[in-house]
Amino acid sequence: MVLYALLLCSVFFARSVYGFLDKQPHYVKTCMIKQPREIFLNCSTHAVQGLFNEIPKGVPEIGLQVLDPLEVDHINILQGGGGPVTVNASLSNVKVLGFGNTRIVFNSVDPKTYDFYTKLALPRLRIDGLYELLGRILVIPLRGKGICWFEAKNLEINVKSDVVMQKHDGFQFFHVTKVHVKFSIGGLKLHMSNLFDGIKALEDSTNAYLNANWRPVAESLNPILSKTIEDIMLDILQKVFDNIPANFFLGDLDESAGENVEEQ
Repeated sequence: MVLYALLLCSVFFARSVYGFLDKQPHYVKTCMIKQPREIFLNCSTHAVQGLFNEIPKGVPEIGLQVLDPLEVDHINILQGGGGPVTVNASLSNVKVLGFGNTRIVFNSVDPKTYDFYTKLALPRLRIDGLYELLGRILVIPLRGKGICWFEAKNLEINVKSDVVMQKHDGFQFFHVTKVHVKFSIGGLKLHMSNLFDGIKALEDSTNAYLNANWRPVAESLNPILSKTIEDIMLDILQKVFDNIPANFFLGDLDESAGENVEEQ
């Protein structure tokens, strides 16, 4: 999940000495959860879209780095067992492109638990980096170390965010404790260089096979990719909602905010 230039100035002056924003920034729209459901859902969806239009630029004041491109130092990928994928792999110097074009299809908030339910659409998501890999995808044994890229298109991501309420300094906050992700993609292309110690014929044929069979490849990688997206989303949502008061998002939030309020 804002700004450089003018927006950066507005965030700077909205900061408090406690590190959270004690003045509502212009990119946070207030909705009323006690309004009729359709009115609230329309407001909430547009409000989250406005938030996602801004946060990819980064909000350094709350520890949120630039999200498009998103740079990640290291990702470990481990999956074993009897399924179609057995992988011991790592990615380093990772760059993820595409979060800046996120479209919020739907967003709702449970009026009792304040859990979020969000559907997002991304036209394109590309990952570039350095990989080390030993394992198997479908019937293909894989071994290599080098440069790789993966590009997915037409992603639909359904996210459920588990929330507990926290209170401090006169404000309430949505604290996201866990993120659950289900997603689908409309296409996948990939390339891994230096497979099989640089044996060009094997490298080319393997990449060609994986691209020609992208749908079962994507399905087999779904658990790994879901976990990776969950980890990224949890970090983003915690930085945003731990530092922007819930009262700015919901103008009619109950003072008690249910039974799951935690005083900090």
